[in-house]
Amino acid sequence: MGMTDEERPQPHWRRCAGPWAVPVLVAVLLAQLAFAMVTTAVQQTPTIDEPVYVGAGVDYLREHRLRLNPEHPPLGKLVIGVGVALAGPRVDASFEGGQSAWGRHLLYESGNDPWRLMLWARLPVMALTLLCGLVVFAFARELAGRAGGLAALALYAFSPDVVAHGSLATLDAPAAGFVLTSVWLLWRARRRPRLYLPLAGLALGAALATRASTLPAVPVLLGLAALSTAARVRGRRAAVRAAAGAVVVAVSAVAVVWAAYLVVDPRLRGAAGPPPPGVPGLKGALVDLLPFPEAYRDGMRLQFGLERHPWQGFLFGRLYTGSLWYYLPAALLVKTPLGALVLWAAGSAAVLAVRRLRPAAPYLLLPAAVLLASAMAGSRNFGTRYALFLPMFLAVAAGCVLAARVRWAPAVTLALVAFVAVSSVRTYPYYLPYANEAFGGPARTRLLLHDSAVDWGQDLGRLADRLRERYPGERVWLVYKGSGVPSHYGIEAADPRSVPAREVRGLLVVSDSAAAKATGRLAALIDSSRPVDDVGHSITVYRR
Repeated sequence: MGMTDEERPQPHWRRCAGPWAVPVLVAVLLAQLAFAMVTTAVQQTPTIDEPVYVGAGVDYLREHRLRLNPEHPPLGKLVIGVGVALAGPRVDASFEGGQSAWGRHLLYESGNDPWRLMLWARLPVMALTLLCGLVVFAFARELAGRAGGLAALALYAFSPDVVAHGSLATLDAPAAGFVLTSVWLLWRARRRPRLYLPLAGLALGAALATRASTLPAVPVLLGLAALSTAARVRGRRAAVRAAAGAVVVAVSAVAVVWAAYLVVDPRLRGAAGPPPPGVPGLKGALVDLLPFPEAYRDGMRLQFGLERHPWQGFLFGRLYTGSLWYYLPAALLVKTPLGALVLWAAGSAAVLAVRRLRPAAPYLLLPAAVLLASAMAGSRNFGTRYALFLPMFLAVAAGCVLAARVRWAPAVTLALVAFVAVSSVRTYPYYLPYANEAFGGPARTRLLLHDSAVDWGQDLGRLADRLRERYPGERVWLVYKGSGVPSHYGIEAADPRSVPAREVRGLLVVSDSAAAKATGRLAALIDSSRPVDDVGHSITVYRR
């Protein structure tokens, strides 16, 4: 794999700096990421999905049943539930509503402080996001040296998508981080397979036990396990060792999935209610063959049923029904800092072009490509959270630019990383609606995208503050798309769609996701109103 850090010619900055320089820079970058996530989290009300995961996690730990949110595996929700449990919430065990109603009941109707409860629910996800940052640094350092590791970590730590979703009690960041960790351990297994193959399997199992959307990566990672195991062996022995390596990873991963379900319910009872819809054809046959608990397979059947739903999407001002294959690439162009886009492309090219980096190409590029292709084939065009693995894998690839023997590479890389940092800091604390400068910044994202890319219900608290400060005593009409309860934050409002248009006078407040999909009466009300304010780049205030 070429020279080590110690064998390479040392740049001037390395010769002048002491041995403490790199650890300090790593600590500073991670502290910046922690500050951005925590200060963002404490200002945001629950997003649409969070109450479901929070409620399910609490129910798993207290009641040991898989009744709630069966469409997703339990591990990520268990992690979230542990955070909530540390807050000591009041729980009404007699409540029997569905998963969304139960989450709202826990947050707003059981005597709990939703601000405090949500912070504790989000803290474990933030911790996992920080640990993933260490994996990004370590992986890139092994490939491109300490400077490459620092560049990769900086891209990761300043990624608006990483900050946005790493600060929420959702499953996207943990699942992506577990996949990256598994790939890094498989890379290390080239030299110490007995140590790292089982660990890689555990990390892969954690990803599968968090989100079933990581399943398409399994064949790729098993192939990488075989490649790592046979890297230093030739002939028939190589084939045997390759097969054994893949088996070790597969068995470890399956064990983690089973363990996650058994922790929740040792009796492995499925969710109550009607059975999940059948899955026809090859997909159904593959689901039936999975060596996982029946509850896992039922969750996949529910997911495939959701995939058949005619969801609405919104891209570049166009409202459509169904899905567009190019939605995710287009959304990533909008929501990725321009400097990161350049470094992602340059780093991928470097991994393929630099001879000593080529062995790493299948580890870095193939899992990300397969997961991206799978996400692009999905029917839910709801935002870049479905591709959150890209800022992780491609940050590592970007660090490899510094392994190319090009004189201007360090200066250009530093400039592009600084550009990313400035772009990220400028959007603080509104990371969810981030858009890069080429698309007008976060104030214009609502004209291009919707849902979790802009407005996921996160700004109800900010709206309450804005109404108190600027519009005290005014009549408020509200169309809010989210899981929060407006009245809990002191917002007294009525639905403008429930009365004749002539009666809607005063302030018309509309979530930008609702405005993007507005038709009929709501569209007419918006068209006949004048925008006067913007809350968090996710809610627009109109005057009528």
